[in-house]
Amino acid sequence: MASFLLAWILLPLGSLTLVACHDQSSEAVDPSYEAEILQWRQSRLERLEAPDGWLSLVGLCWLEEGENWMGRDPEYAVPLPSAEIPEKVGAIRLSEGSVTFFPAEGAEISLGGKPLTEAVKLKTDADQEGPDILQIGRIRAYVIKRGNQFAIRLKNPEAPTRIRFRGLNYFPIDPAFRVRATLKPYPAPKDVSISTAVGIDQHMLCPGVLRFTIKGKKLELQPWIDKVGQRELFIVFRDKTSGTESYGAGRFLSARLNEDLSVVLDFNKAFSPPCAFTAYATCPLAPPENDLPIAIRAGEQLVHGGGH
Repeated sequence: MASFLLAWILLPLGSLTLVACHDQSSEAVDPSYEAEILQWRQSRLERLEAPDGWLSLVGLCWLEEGENWMGRDPEYAVPLPSAEIPEKVGAIRLSEGSVTFFPAEGAEISLGGKPLTEAVKLKTDADQEGPDILQIGRIRAYVIKRGNQFAIRLKNPEAPTRIRFRGLNYFPIDPAFRVRATLKPYPAPKDVSISTAVGIDQHMLCPGVLRFTIKGKKLELQPWIDKVGQRELFIVFRDKTSGTESYGAGRFLSARLNEDLSVVLDFNKAFSPPCAFTAYATCPLAPPENDLPIAIRAGEQLVHGGGH
């Protein structure tokens, strides 16, 4: 799983939609902290709206063993939704976990900025140096691996979800939702099976349990890591705002584990998963252990128009 952690320069807030609603901040907001959060929000918006960001997704096509044809034909395993695409672009062969692309004669395809005319084995998003990205007209195509299954993910900068997007909503900045937690580590990180929005379980490692207090309430969360020793923690959680004020399947949060096993959890930086904006994402879902019994009115709210 790609890292969700990215000192960015504070830019004009432009299309960033700020919505103040419900209870006001329970603490005065320090100007430098406010600037930090606004800076984070702007960078979040820029990544989301980038030509190859999550809003540009236009397809997710699961591959079967053998040949999977790609092209304009809607009956193909990988139909490319663009009038500029030739009827037949090529074939993708999946064979025992290996994915090879065979370009069709005369099809204009590039890989790494160079024309592709020969068969090539494609790296996936699970490979250290991957994924390889095929450029076909405006469409970018690459292979993702989820569990033991493979799919082609398609992106187009002219996707309706990107063109029609009108910004993000946020709860008011509240310093009370920036708390210090302590990790109670397991003897060794546990392999955990994670449910996803597409019904395919993924596996990550859980190093222990984060314990913290918000407004007098003692709480716990289970963080995930990619590998033993990693200090960047990834958290998927739900709370009493999920489905009404924030995205129903939960929100994401990133944090860094310090040497003393302390962690700063800043829920003002909680954000909606890609599945909140597009039907073509494969988001991990919050486990039952991460369903918080309080309302976290901090961070990103429900999608503001134009989203999925």
